[in-house]
Amino acid sequence: MTRRKPGREEVEASPVVERESRAPVEAIRAAAFAQFAERGYPVVTVRDIMKACGLTQGALYNHFKSKDELLHDIITSTQSELERQCKQAVAGAGDDPRAKLAAFVRIYVMRHCRLRVEALVANREIGWLDGERVADIRRSRRAIRDILVSIFVDGVKRGVFEPPQVDGRNDLKTIAMALLDQCTHVSMWYGPGGDLTEEQMANLYADMALRMVGAQPFPPT
Repeated sequence: MTRRKPGREEVEASPVVERESRAPVEAIRAAAFAQFAERGYPVVTVRDIMKACGLTQGALYNHFKSKDELLHDIITSTQSELERQCKQAVAGAGDDPRAKLAAFVRIYVMRHCRLRVEALVANREIGWLDGERVADIRRSRRAIRDILVSIFVDGVKRGVFEPPQVDGRNDLKTIAMALLDQCTHVSMWYGPGGDLTEEQMANLYADMALRMVGAQPFPPT
């Protein structure tokens, strides 16, 4: 089956240089992220990745069976860590749904500002994975969406959220997807050295998220 090639975005990815303190598998992952972000998964070869991290081509097969397995590994690793951080942020935010939503959005946006290359590869190159390999990644993404939905449900029940409605009813899953899409795409254009720091960007997005569901801004912690 022919798979549709995802759209391309410009990204600056510095060449990866192997350091003695970095384990070979981590060097391979870092080089793969950089190469896939800069040139795209289809045209990057195993030789390109290994040259970028200063290791021999055979070293890759000590850790990964194929380039497909490497792509799956790096996307899964960054996705799992995002899910873990989102859960941790919400768990530590207290009982107020506004605080939970703000905490969720801040950590999500901060990660997408700081790890732009990883986010771009995870969202752009996932289309090259087969259905079996992509299933666990999609499960994690649904879990993250459901965290948001549960926060929205709690906020509506408590009367602190008044989200926009469709024909007189709430569609909280759609609002969650819209918010996640907005927060994810910050990785496509944000760069250090601009008008706003990562922290300011995260706080701004948290403010916008609260306003999206009809809540007052929650002060940064």
